[in-house]
Amino acid sequence: MNAAQGLVNNTIRFSAVDGPGNRFVIFTQGCNFNCITCHNPYTIMECTSCGVCVGPCPETALTIQEGPRVVVDRIACTRCDICIDVCPEDSTPLARYVELDTLMSEITSAAPFISGVTVSGGEATQQPDFVLSLFEKIKSDPDLAHLTTLVDSNGSAPLRVWESLLSVMDGAMIDLKALDPGVHVRLTARDNADVLSSIEYLARHNKLAEVRLLIVPGYNDGPDAAQQAAVWLRGVDPDMHIRIIGYRAHGVRIEAAHIPDADPSALADISSIFADHGFKNLTVV
Repeated sequence: MNAAQGLVNNTIRFSAVDGPGNRFVIFTQGCNFNCITCHNPYTIMECTSCGVCVGPCPETALTIQEGPRVVVDRIACTRCDICIDVCPEDSTPLARYVELDTLMSEITSAAPFISGVTVSGGEATQQPDFVLSLFEKIKSDPDLAHLTTLVDSNGSAPLRVWESLLSVMDGAMIDLKALDPGVHVRLTARDNADVLSSIEYLARHNKLAEVRLLIVPGYNDGPDAAQQAAVWLRGVDPDMHIRIIGYRAHGVRIEAAHIPDADPSALADISSIFADHGFKNLTVV
């Protein structure tokens, strides 16, 4: 993929939930995990231009052209998301390749009102050259260099990707879906070996902004799982920021609709377990 452009699902000019402060967020398209609890499954795959979404579009904003490829009339499109609802591939035709210069212009206009830029997903590290080029441009621009640069990641990137980003990335927020490899596979359809290696590597280089634990009832909400995770993470860095996130069923894919919301008392118990292991930088949401 050309480092001068990225496959982007969406951007948010001002976000208070994607890292510290007010942030410009870029959501990339494409993820190598297939989490049953994903709230944005349409960011997982690239559009195959199968054309299933063209007919149902109420604004006739989608057409299929030679290639074949689905083309979006972005003026006519109202983002009703019907194309997402009917897509058989966990994708969307609305994702687009965006030039770095276009993103830089948008970031520059927002710069007086933000504290940093976060690249999320999908999975941002699936497009490492794009992320590297973007962060290099931000850090080399005198008007933007004060902005912090963060990656929100599932942690699956090989260490060579993190190594390439070290000099231009202020930190990474890593999801640890489960310490137990079997539970991790049940939740994501992928092993967690690379995730654990990423956490260790980033902590060693002082680039681990936080570890996010999604607590899913029936999977990783028991005290034994919390104890094991706390012990392992303390061995990595007892001063790391831990964000404990309760699973919420609203908006998830059909396969996970039967899973109940995380019990607030269970989240409090898990937080207490981490506190008992010496973690002081804890957030529960």
